Amino acid sequence: MQRVDAVSDFGAWLFRKLGPLTPAHRVAERNLRIVFPRADEADIARLLDAQWGHAGRWFMEFPILDRIVSDPERVEVVNAERLAEIAGGAGPVVFISGHFSSFEIMPAVIIRAGIACQITYRATNNPYVDARVRASRWRYGVRLFAPKGTDGARELLRALGRGESVALMNDQKFNGGVEAPLFGLTAHTAPGPSSFALRFGIPLQPMSVQRIGKARFRVVVHEPIVLQDTGDRTADIEAGVRRINAFIEERVRERPEEWFWVHKRWPNEAYARDAR
Repeated sequence: MQRVDAVSDFGAWLFRKLGPLTPAHRVAERNLRIVFPRADEADIARLLDAQWGHAGRWFMEFPILDRIVSDPERVEVVNAERLAEIAGGAGPVVFISGHFSSFEIMPAVIIRAGIACQITYRATNNPYVDARVRASRWRYGVRLFAPKGTDGARELLRALGRGESVALMNDQKFNGGVEAPLFGLTAHTAPGPSSFALRFGIPLQPMSVQRIGKARFRVVVHEPIVLQDTGDRTADIEAGVRRINAFIEERVRERPEEWFWVHKRWPNEAYARDAR
């Protein structure tokens, strides 16, 4: 299994070399300055280098993720009993998370726990690449896919109606979404997870992934988030989104180098202010 670590090391080395040469490097730098406005140049440089290393490891580990998740020495699960409860009848739930570390490990852990769950994903523009991604996920146990968009939302609603859980990433910009604070700035965030939880009266179940070695991980099943249903659906969804953003913010502050920093998370004017 040393070859797995070697593949991970190569990805870290490659992205540390190539990442700073791409436009995504500037996006990552601006995001870091938004989140850590008091950080000095040395801190920003260190975080940029570290996040490229983690991104490279994820990229190279993805094709062999089936080998990683099948090795119990490489993946530990904290609070696994909560997953057992959900699989045993305490579900369904709405799993939520963000792009932390090798985030693709989370759906594999959910499915391997015996939970029937619809896993959302964003299809790539290239259909051949998308087919390879789906085939890779199939190898490590993920069988259910719900395309994003209107059709995907309907499919998730049908799954919840059948008593299945759903899993969504909730840390990317969602134009037209709920305006909620994230690191002190307004961020447009998808209302879907909160809306689903309130509609079916079920909890949000946060999860996160931490890298504890080269290709070794800790998957954390956090305490569930139970949303309050006051009868004001708009206000209740907004309150749910705020709690999700607070969860994301807490995880990022704990392990900032492991978040996926290359996406524009805030409105364009936030980046324009930073550029000035």
